[in-house]
Amino acid sequence: MQRLILLTITLLLPIHFTLAQKYLGQTPPGLKPAVFAPGLISLSKESDFGSVFSKDGKEFFYATEPGGKAEIRYMRLQNGKWSKPRTIVSHPQHGCNDPFLSPDEKRLYFISEQPIKGKKRKRNYDIWYVQRTANGWSAPINAGKNINSDKNEYYISFTKSGTMYFSSNKESTSKWDFDIYAAKQQNGQFMKPVKLGKAVNTPHYEADVFVAPDESYLIFCASRPGGKGRGDLYVSFKQKDGSWTKSKNIEAINTASHELCPFVTADGKYLFFTSKQDIYWVDAKVIEQYRK
Repeated sequence: MQRLILLTITLLLPIHFTLAQKYLGQTPPGLKPAVFAPGLISLSKESDFGSVFSKDGKEFFYATEPGGKAEIRYMRLQNGKWSKPRTIVSHPQHGCNDPFLSPDEKRLYFISEQPIKGKKRKRNYDIWYVQRTANGWSAPINAGKNINSDKNEYYISFTKSGTMYFSSNKESTSKWDFDIYAAKQQNGQFMKPVKLGKAVNTPHYEADVFVAPDESYLIFCASRPGGKGRGDLYVSFKQKDGSWTKSKNIEAINTASHELCPFVTADGKYLFFTSKQDIYWVDAKVIEQYRK
């Protein structure tokens, strides 16, 4: 019996060790935001932006900006240890930012100003993706004309059914008047995007949207009169009739700086975001006080 118990404990140890290494082995935060992975990811000489973990927590993607041009880096938990960050998406002349995985995690979406092959240089952001292959990642593929316009498309997130949420200034005469859109998928193709209503969008800047996989809430960055900083994070909840509640400023985490790039982990426990050019995280329970 004792041998059986010892064998059971031995078999369980690697599992517990692996689970303890989730989120790069960092000490989880409480209801007060904390810098994520200081010295490893944040608090470096580089500016950091969007970040995303895979559903199982064993892959980490984030955007950083060495030399003023953004690129996407990758880390993987393997044999109980995290690999060193390595660049997986970049461009010789143009930045690549705002990584986000598709629901099946076979594609990594991002934004870039790079031109479509065979066309003249673009001066606005499009949504792109790379496909997983046996040897890593494919060359960048443009998300197509149903999503991209002749203006800017920013930041990407998905519901579990494949609806893409993103922002664009395609219907505005102002460079900074972005609105949030949603595009459903049908037979593997994105349908025409629909702009969200006045509970979310205003005549001001709304972008960097994260949608919960079950589409129960949105977290996004907005720059509005009365905000705490240059950009604040807001939250809106979906009601039973399918409409969105009037968005509320998440005052508990916003500062006089610029909060952007929200992402909630697949287990629903932690909200990641960018502030002061670093990545922060906080217990996701912080958003529940704004539900009522």
